[in-house]
Amino acid sequence: MVFKRMLGALGVGAPTVDTVLSTSRTRPGGTLAGEVRLKGGDFDAEIEHITLGLVARVEIEYGDGEGGGVSEFARTEVSGPFTLRKSEDRSVAFEIPVPWESPISQIDGQPLTGMAVGVRTELAIAKAVDKGDLDMFAVEPLPSQLRILEGLLGLGFRFKSADLELGHLRGIRQELPFYQEIEFYPTGQYAGAVGEIEVTFVADPARLEVVLEADKRAGRYSGDALGRFTVSHDDALHTDWAAELGGWLAGLSQYGHHSGGHSGGHFGHHDGHGQHGHHGHHDGPGMGTIAAAGAAGVVGGLVAGEIVEEVFEEVFEGDEGGDW
Repeated sequence: MVFKRMLGALGVGAPTVDTVLSTSRTRPGGTLAGEVRLKGGDFDAEIEHITLGLVARVEIEYGDGEGGGVSEFARTEVSGPFTLRKSEDRSVAFEIPVPWESPISQIDGQPLTGMAVGVRTELAIAKAVDKGDLDMFAVEPLPSQLRILEGLLGLGFRFKSADLELGHLRGIRQELPFYQEIEFYPTGQYAGAVGEIEVTFVADPARLEVVLEADKRAGRYSGDALGRFTVSHDDALHTDWAAELGGWLAGLSQYGHHSGGHSGGHFGHHDGHGQHGHHGHHDGPGMGTIAAAGAAGVVGGLVAGEIVEEVFEEVFEGDEGGDW
């Protein structure tokens, strides 16, 4: 999306700004490129800085309920001070880093239900800050993350929804102010044993921390069963995740949690999701099969990009008081 708006700080005759992304899709640890296009107004304007912020829609607990808000999880200044002359056209090219912990919002070109990620342009002019509008972009999974998701799909699980929970996971080094939960529901052999499974990824350049939470319905123990493991990105590509995850799930029916060893990590009990507990999710249609051979295949259970953008902008427009 390209936005163009008059800078509200200066009113009629003020400069206008367009932010254009040349890459609308990226991965955790990747980059986002484009340019900020400025058009001078009816007078010279002293620009103090141009800053781009990466923002995402998050779930926030308050009292007895929860609601949605916008959280900024990265910001980069792409220009320092300069004078924008009357009627001048000026472009500022940028290439900004995308954090390794960025949430997945799209698979095989299809948005995940519940996810919305964008870049916001902030322009400081005449001692006022105008946060501009919002450009949506997509974050595709890393190959290591995709392999694990394929493992769950291979066991008959189907995608339900995804969201971001404000807070931190205990025992995991986490830089962003939220964590993502990707939720699946079982079919076939696991339909009676497990209610839902939530997958959380925390990535860095070398490895992937993975937290699994299963709503256990059968066996000697009931309730939530938690598994946690660490694996390098390379090892994740060469692991039989259907077998590993299937072994963990089989262990749940007997012991409440299962420890198993694959190269680079292990399953084991995790002491909880930190500051925030388990949250309910809205029902959604299934994801469909993702082909195990590399590329993601047919994906369902998703919503059109225009709908995601509309929902995100409604939250964004109501966030005039600042970020969460």
